[in-house]
Amino acid sequence: MELLMSLAQGFEVALSPSNLTIALIGSLIGTMVGMLPGLGPINGVAILLPLAFALNLPVESALILLATVYMGCEYGGRISSILLGIPGDAAAVMTILDGYPLAQKGQAGKALCISALSSFIGSFIAICGIILFAPLLADWALNFGPAEYFALIIFALATLGSVMSQKPIRSFLAALIGLFLTTIGIDANTGVYRFSFDNPHLYDGISFIVLIIGLFSISEIFLMLENTHANKKIIQKTGKLLISFGEFFHAFLTIVRSGVVGFFVGVLPGAGATIASAISYMSEKKLAGKAARFGEGDLRGVAAPEAANNASACGSFIPMLTLGLPGSGTTAVMMGALTLYNINPGPAMFSEQTDLVWGLIAALLIANVLLLILNIPLISLFVRILSIPHWMLAPIIAILSTIGIYSINSTTWDLVMIFIIGICGFVLRKLEFPLAPLILGFVLGEHLEVNLRRALSISSGDLSILWQGSIAQILLAGAFLMILLPPLIKKFKPFAR
Repeated sequence: MELLMSLAQGFEVALSPSNLTIALIGSLIGTMVGMLPGLGPINGVAILLPLAFALNLPVESALILLATVYMGCEYGGRISSILLGIPGDAAAVMTILDGYPLAQKGQAGKALCISALSSFIGSFIAICGIILFAPLLADWALNFGPAEYFALIIFALATLGSVMSQKPIRSFLAALIGLFLTTIGIDANTGVYRFSFDNPHLYDGISFIVLIIGLFSISEIFLMLENTHANKKIIQKTGKLLISFGEFFHAFLTIVRSGVVGFFVGVLPGAGATIASAISYMSEKKLAGKAARFGEGDLRGVAAPEAANNASACGSFIPMLTLGLPGSGTTAVMMGALTLYNINPGPAMFSEQTDLVWGLIAALLIANVLLLILNIPLISLFVRILSIPHWMLAPIIAILSTIGIYSINSTTWDLVMIFIIGICGFVLRKLEFPLAPLILGFVLGEHLEVNLRRALSISSGDLSILWQGSIAQILLAGAFLMILLPPLIKKFKPFAR
């Protein structure tokens, strides 16, 4: 009864005319920001943070604005992934694997529809989890130390071979390239310059936005120009705009499972939607078996990462609200917003800031409904992007990419880098190297190194700390199974016949 009263109190805050308008504006802005390749939710929230403070918005309204922008970005990130093969952010990388092939087959409308429904259900599962289990899950998340995070990332990397089951070696090599790229720049612990070649532009390493724009956007331009030159038309039609009930029912269990997995991964401070979407996609591909067409245009391959990354985004609010720890990079920015209002996130928020906490939770539910209502009718507008001729679309992508990159640091070096990386990405794609493992290796590499060093610092260099805890043992055992089982099954399959 107390829980329902608190939720009713939250809806009273969130449904006020001003906050409802702010939620609608935040959802629209978030969707548009998410559509732009390379920006992502962190940039969207960071851009609006000073604006919210400058407008003297009440703390409840400011947090609702930033939270709805966050959710809108998670929705919007799928659009460029499906239509152009360019991820809006790292969490949308896995959506490319089946979303873009569906668009190439003339089923972009179906892919956008299932992604919107999956995002809605995944977010709804996570928000229900926040309402029912926030304090309990916060205590569970505390059991994850550096060794457990290290094991979790090893597990995620070990499963990369199943992303492209026909090219596991190339997938692992691509992941290793991504891991290597994270070592470029100054070492935060020792101050040593690594692989910077005395170039001051590389002292801070390679920016994620530069890498993702170069690998996906610029390389895609080269592919478009190549296909245009060959008089080929990659995408000829957009197909039906909505999925049938049978197609939705076929993917429903995938959506629910991925939503639950994404929620639990989101609860872990710092794990993020990228890990959630990768684990969910790989798990669902294993469950579906060889009969499924994951990687070739399976609706479940779109549903799994979309449900997971949206559930993870919502789940990341739990450690922020209950422990005062950022569940993701975006919630870290939102914690900064709370400090501007002299509010310290932590366990006391549920007792001392009830209007703020429950108003935020209610606003997440409202924004989730608003985003579904906004996104389904706009599918017909989104798919019109595919009707733009490639000779016109390629320079548009190039202009947007270069303006976006230059506006971040205002340096021509970033422009040079995206074209160098774009050429490398084009070569890798021609050699049939999957780019998703490379991006995942790059995103996870920093977390891998940081948590390994933290664990070894705690144990004074004793490696046994990495497998002492039961959680770490389970994750590492799962990683070894992921590596060893596929070749063993392939080797002994003829004997089974």
